[in-house]
Amino acid sequence: MNATRLVSSLAGLGRLAVAFSGGTDSALVLAAAVRALGPADVLAVTADSASLAATELAGARAIAADLGVRHLTPATGELAVPEYAANGRQRCYFCKTTVLTTIAGVAAAHGFRALATGTNADDAVDPFRPGIRAGDEIGVHTPLRTLGLSKPDVRAIVRSWGLAWAAKPAAPCLASRVRYGVPITPATLARVERAEAVVRAFLAGRRPACRDLRVRDLGGTARIELDPAVAAAVRDDRRLLDAVRGLGFGEVTVTPFRSGALNHEPDGGAPGAR
Repeated sequence: MNATRLVSSLAGLGRLAVAFSGGTDSALVLAAAVRALGPADVLAVTADSASLAATELAGARAIAADLGVRHLTPATGELAVPEYAANGRQRCYFCKTTVLTTIAGVAAAHGFRALATGTNADDAVDPFRPGIRAGDEIGVHTPLRTLGLSKPDVRAIVRSWGLAWAAKPAAPCLASRVRYGVPITPATLARVERAEAVVRAFLAGRRPACRDLRVRDLGGTARIELDPAVAAAVRDDRRLLDAVRGLGFGEVTVTPFRSGALNHEPDGGAPGAR
């Protein structure tokens, strides 16, 4: 029923561009749009940003190709926005304003006036999502939120459609790994991406497999967050700790994964955080 409602809601929008991060939510909107409108009337647009890991961009390309839709990857300039680079608690608002404005402009230039995102109903009640306001101000469509579809609803539809990426874990932008108040720079983001690649390689083939993996840049030190059982197994492994420390972190620790962990730190957790 939810799947039918979603496809029906998109059918009335006409030619549709989707701000496509490569994550499960926006991928579902993209897949539903293809079912509603046909691939010729759907456009996927992914922001090619320093905050998007290369593996995520590659995954987005693969999904768009699998769905048969045209996929554009314009560069975005959020790093040039002082309020974004300063990495305060409203960073996501400034990021989404820049990114969605760019995506909307590219989509319109290709004849797609309507733009949708993968914002879901759970996102809408999350107190740490200032980027949603940016989308509302720009006037993007949020079909999952509008229909009240939660993250479990999204995964249920994806599974029912037999899509290969049904179990894909959440993968927020690299900037979300950096403690508030620590400036966002290309070098900062690249180091986080390299650190996560090092950890992923270290864990390859290990059982149990690790689903959720983050390396948090705390400003000179790093915290590796992993599934609880995996974190317990490698917490004191000097090979892992030294490998990440070798990227320039003064100290490295391993803890169980917590989604949005840095959002729950007090402002005093980092100089200049706000």
